Amino acid sequence: MKVALLVSTYNWPESLELVLKSILAQTVLPDEILIADDGSNEKTKLLIEEFVKYSLIPIKHIWQKDKGFRKAKILNKAIAATLVDYIIQIDGDCIIHSEFVADHIRFSEKGVYLYGSRVNILPQFVATVIASKKISFNFFSKEIKNKTRSLYIPSLSRLYKSYFGISEKFRGCNVSFWRDDLIAVNGYNEDFEGWGREDSDLAIRLGNNRVKAKRIRYAGIIYHIYHKVNLNENLELNERMEKETVLNKTIRVVNGIDKYIK
Repeated sequence: MKVALLVSTYNWPESLELVLKSILAQTVLPDEILIADDGSNEKTKLLIEEFVKYSLIPIKHIWQKDKGFRKAKILNKAIAATLVDYIIQIDGDCIIHSEFVADHIRFSEKGVYLYGSRVNILPQFVATVIASKKISFNFFSKEIKNKTRSLYIPSLSRLYKSYFGISEKFRGCNVSFWRDDLIAVNGYNEDFEGWGREDSDLAIRLGNNRVKAKRIRYAGIIYHIYHKVNLNENLELNERMEKETVLNKTIRVVNGIDKYIK
């Protein structure tokens, strides 16, 4: 199967550089990298152009004008720009374990989306990690917390079974799904603007369309670079829309990806 690694980003090229370095250091490379850019400035563009020069795989930079937090829209645009079978999605502040892509491919199965663990890099070490361009961590690394989440024991991942529903441990910064499953629910709901809930809304609708969830703990590991979350005035509205998705058992949204697909 053809696989794309989808990375969302906004105006943090220092972080994105480490993420891209960790992608190109994978034991199994994706077939292409999609960078969903929600309006970053020229510094991010120049950084991506440098990686394009020596990357062994295609890097597509999908950009939209900065009109506030419109992550759902730019993710849809990026997904519409590829024809791969399978999409692995992370955020531009998430350094990935060297086996990350291999793990998501290894545990993929039809009718299932995967979500993995997130290890947090401690705030006091963020500047050092960025300055040193460090992309490798393990259980003993002083820079991380949630240390048990950093344990890499993929054989234990097989103990986790697929199921219907959404877990409170689900994180949209470490998820993979079949592109056809996403198209079937019309992708992300672009009515979600501002931070929060666009990812869980998608997962709920996938479940409403009989796509199971599966956690891959002890594999598929990412290291999240700490930053402050800017909550917004739309969060209450986003939470209400998510609750309506649950209540109405919504599958396909109106304001979705179909407008970008010819």
